Amino acid sequence: MKNFLLELGKGFEFVGNQVHSEVGERDYYLDLLFYHLHLRSYVIFELKVEEFKPEFAGKMNFYLAAVDDLVRHPDDNPSIGLILCKEKNRIVVEYALRSSKHPVGVAEYKLTKTLPKKYRAELPTPQELKKQLETAREGSLRK
Repeated sequence: MKNFLLELGKGFEFVGNQVHSEVGERDYYLDLLFYHLHLRSYVIFELKVEEFKPEFAGKMNFYLAAVDDLVRHPDDNPSIGLILCKEKNRIVVEYALRSSKHPVGVAEYKLTKTLPKKYRAELPTPQELKKQLETAREGSLRK
């Protein structure tokens, strides 16, 4: 986590992963929630293992509105959304975000084919990560 935060830059404070939010008597979970100390705003990360779809923008706008209404302090700036996808089509992203009133960015992530040897034994496989996320989400739903 420390290396991930350092990659983001100065000022990011980790709030949580799979952060629970109840809206309209329904449960929702933010993939990652940070607070940026210098910007004085919450930053929501949504992680997608597929190509960007327009509905991701709608979901992010929903999350941003909920965090701004339910979590944000009146002295804070509006929350920021970042959607990390396996792939994106620039034109689809542009249309999906054109009318958004919230600051939202979309970025691709790249996976390397080979993980350096020193990390192979230390990090979970993609299948293990998926299982951990599913287990965490199921545990949160039972609470």
